Amino acid sequence: MANDYYNILGVEKGASDDEIKKAYRKLAHKYHPDKSGGDEKKFKEINEAYQVLSDKAKRSQYDQFGQTFQGGAPGGSQDFDFSGFDFGNFSRQNNGGFSAKGGPASGWEFQFGGDDLGDIFSNVFGGRSQGRGRGRRGQDIQVDVEIDFSEMVHGAEREINLRRSVRCGRCGGTGAEPGAKIKTCPTCKGAGQVEKTTRSFFGMFSQVGICPECEGAGKVPEKKCSQCGGDGRVKENENIKIKIPAGLSDGQTISLEGKGEAGEKGAPPGNLYVVVHVKPHPKFTRNGLDILSTEYISFSMAALGGEIEIETLYGKLILKIPAGTQSGETFRVRDKGAPDLGGRGVGNHLVKVIVSVPRKITREQKRLIEELGKNML
Repeated sequence: MANDYYNILGVEKGASDDEIKKAYRKLAHKYHPDKSGGDEKKFKEINEAYQVLSDKAKRSQYDQFGQTFQGGAPGGSQDFDFSGFDFGNFSRQNNGGFSAKGGPASGWEFQFGGDDLGDIFSNVFGGRSQGRGRGRRGQDIQVDVEIDFSEMVHGAEREINLRRSVRCGRCGGTGAEPGAKIKTCPTCKGAGQVEKTTRSFFGMFSQVGICPECEGAGKVPEKKCSQCGGDGRVKENENIKIKIPAGLSDGQTISLEGKGEAGEKGAPPGNLYVVVHVKPHPKFTRNGLDILSTEYISFSMAALGGEIEIETLYGKLILKIPAGTQSGETFRVRDKGAPDLGGRGVGNHLVKVIVSVPRKITREQKRLIEELGKNML
């Protein structure tokens, strides 16, 4: 396949919907044209692949027929082999005829009067040419934010500056200059589609496609908006406040509905996805809803017991160490962990105790330890 949509998104053919969506968001974020180092051509390619693979019907048709439509005829497999034709005799583009470019090594590019062969075949086999259309939902946007470890437990707020397309304030997204009338499209007569009959050596083919003038709306403004040029969208910088809930884990995503790119001609906007990254803490780690830390105590405290001051994400506390505590023992401080996002309680703070053994001791200390050891046997 010339452009393998699965390869473009970097997923296997049997990938799940979630895997496809995750791969798309990652690549779209990386190659977005508005970002430094973005690639508009690559971004469009990624978007095209996602539009097909995220739609069950389109994906099924793509998996069955591919982009070349070989073996795609209903009722059986029918491959078209053009290797025996002399395409030079058919080069009559100016008359709406057939032309061919390239060769088997680079991939053929077939055209019927300027139309892609795939569009014609899609109509022959019951499909329909896909156009840009009007009213397409806006693109989703993904951004990354970083929070401190303590903010993960208590929640946080961030403000980001985002440059995105928004609905044009002058025309309200219609694409028409204020006061201008909306009239029926003269090209498609309000149908939103145009039919074109093409002659080829296969016979006569009738194509139905999106009207190029009204882009499928059936109506056009008498005068296009002077601010957006008729697109219904303009680029703006916006400061967006993001509330990060307490308990969110590293790598989790917040979805802000309607905060993505504006849709075409007043269509709904996309969403903004915020991926949250938590900075590591020098003392604490997280395991589910529990917070883990390690404290060191003396040999005498382990044997005799006592109290130590410990640090938690909720402040300092006193932890009682019972006599006879073993090195590696873990103590639980209830309700001092991370809160559950669903509001079903709070985790615990688990303190692992390590007994510090002195490297150097005096003769008297050695004698006392030896005596203690005899008494413990």
